[in-house]
Amino acid sequence: MNELKYRSPRSIQGILEQLTQKGVVKKYPDGSYQLVMNPDLGANHALTVNVPVVGTVAAGSPLWAEENIEAFIPVSVSLARPGSKYFLLHVRGDSMNRAGINDGDLVLVRQQSTADNGQKVVALIDDEATVKEYHNERGVVVLKPKSTNERHKPIILSDDFQIQGVVVATVPKLEGV
Repeated sequence: MNELKYRSPRSIQGILEQLTQKGVVKKYPDGSYQLVMNPDLGANHALTVNVPVVGTVAAGSPLWAEENIEAFIPVSVSLARPGSKYFLLHVRGDSMNRAGINDGDLVLVRQQSTADNGQKVVALIDDEATVKEYHNERGVVVLKPKSTNERHKPIILSDDFQIQGVVVATVPKLEGV
């Protein structure tokens, strides 16, 4: 809407509806859209979706509120698969450096409220977000750091926290983002 200098979200919705009817984009049940690949472009044409960068994982909750979006970064649909919602977070700290998540990196997070044992999650605890490895044994949740720094300790919880999503990729620190 901003890029095309429209004042109303309804204008963009109308354009997207027309593009969907013409087969240029596909609309998914969750409300997201994907550009339909043109066979004339060939197999080497990468398709991307714009994923919002919504803040820093160590400070505050990653919400989809428009005022929290710092930027949009194009991400391949092979990583940000259609049908799910994604967001990017800056990582601050070294609690997951053994898992390949370093200070200054970006993590691509698939928004969801559940996780399987061993997955890296973004969890909201006491209004702060953290990235840890998720483990649930007999109703006790343990969020484990994977760090070379021994000061980081596991966080033991019951069900008094929220999973914001599962980390699907780590992007090494990018300058200017």
